[in-house]
Amino acid sequence: MFTGIIEDIGTIQQIEKEDQNLHITVSSNITSELKIDQSVAHNGICLTVVKIDGKNYTVTAINETIKKTNISDLQVGDSVNLERAMKLGARLDGHMVQGHVDQTAICTAVEEAAGSWIFTFEYDETLNNITIEKGSITINGVSLTVVNSAKNSFSVAIIPYTYEFTNFNTFKVGTVVNLEFDVIGKYVSKLFELNK
Repeated sequence: MFTGIIEDIGTIQQIEKEDQNLHITVSSNITSELKIDQSVAHNGICLTVVKIDGKNYTVTAINETIKKTNISDLQVGDSVNLERAMKLGARLDGHMVQGHVDQTAICTAVEEAAGSWIFTFEYDETLNNITIEKGSITINGVSLTVVNSAKNSFSVAIIPYTYEFTNFNTFKVGTVVNLEFDVIGKYVSKLFELNK
C-alpha cells in the first residue's frame, strides 16, 4: 500500500528484455535504504526489488504489468517517480494507493495557470473506470485531486512543488501515463454497473 506522495525521482540506467519480462535498473537517492524483496512504486507501478548494486537497484516487470501500464515506453535516461510502501501507523498524506495500475491515459493539454499548471488527460471509458469531481486519482504514482471530471477525461492542478519534484515536468501533449483510480470511485463504478 502506498500514499501517492513521491519520495524521489529515479533515473532509468538499463532496460533488459528476457522472454516476456523487463528487468529495469534504476539509480536513486533511496537505494541505500532499500532491501531485496521490498515493494517500490515506479510511476505508480508496484514492483519488487530483485537486485541492489551501489546506487542502482533492479526490478522486474512481467507481461501482465507491461500490457496494462506505460512501462514499455521507458527508455534509459528517463525519470521515474518513486515511493516506498507506507508504514503502518504513519501519517497518510495522500490517499490509499495500491500500486496496481488500472489503465493508461494520454495527456491532451498542458496549461500554465499563474504559477501552477493544469494537465488534462483522456482515457478509454470502456474499461468502466470513472473519476469523481474532487475525488482522488493517482497519475504516475502521484496522489492528486480530480477537476473537470467527464465521461472519459479529467484534469488535475499541479502546484510548483509537485511540478519540480515529480516527472510531471516532463509531460507534454501525447505523453502516456499510468492511472490508478480511487478505490471509492472503483466501488461506485461497480455498483453503477451492477444496477444497470
